Amino acid sequence: MPERAEDQGGSRVRVNSVLGGRELIVDGTFASWYNPDSAATGSVWDALVAPVLSLPPRRRKRFLILGLGGGSAARLIRALAPDAKIVGVELDEGVIKAARQEFGLDRLGVEVVQADGRDFLKQDRRRYDLVIDDIFIGKRERVRKPLWMLKWGVSAAAARVAKGGVLSCNTIGETRQVSKILRENFPSLLRLEIEDYENRILAAGNSPLSGRELRTQLFQENLFESVLPRLSLRSLK
Repeated sequence: MPERAEDQGGSRVRVNSVLGGRELIVDGTFASWYNPDSAATGSVWDALVAPVLSLPPRRRKRFLILGLGGGSAARLIRALAPDAKIVGVELDEGVIKAARQEFGLDRLGVEVVQADGRDFLKQDRRRYDLVIDDIFIGKRERVRKPLWMLKWGVSAAAARVAKGGVLSCNTIGETRQVSKILRENFPSLLRLEIEDYENRILAAGNSPLSGRELRTQLFQENLFESVLPRLSLRSLK
């Protein structure tokens, strides 16, 4: 398996060329997928971005991605909302370099902000139609959300959601904690899971979110064709 490796920003960043595309590996963890022929990943990022379809087209204008990585979520958003403003926050310089050189990041028209997510949330006051939280730290089986994200970061991300917008959070071992925080900030909560992945996506908003309605919308969008048979959606009371 051909690979390129570099050490930047305190992390081991590796790009693997595999059948059908490229993988971004950060500290031993699968962090992004790139297929030059399709924005779809057939993976977690499809579920993370899927809630955008719950928004009417007129509300798909401003997006924030916390934990930009190689740009997998940004590529999907750009395919679904060609004229949208996308802001991507990424701490690791090496990840940004790999995303630009190997994942076509600069072609997506993303406002790339190299910063710690906590600093960005303290300073940024813009509102977004969809906020994606894909922030993790740690290596391999120890990958997790940072403590600051659970203490106040998820609530801070919720505060950046525009009226009628959605916050989509990627979780692993902290699903219950994040779910509790989201319930404190939003009346509607949806859980998305992909078969064979331990990630649990939690989407929350002020407007009703229906798993059945979102699945119908996903069936109408060809980008999600490969992931739909393995995707479960459940509205949480």
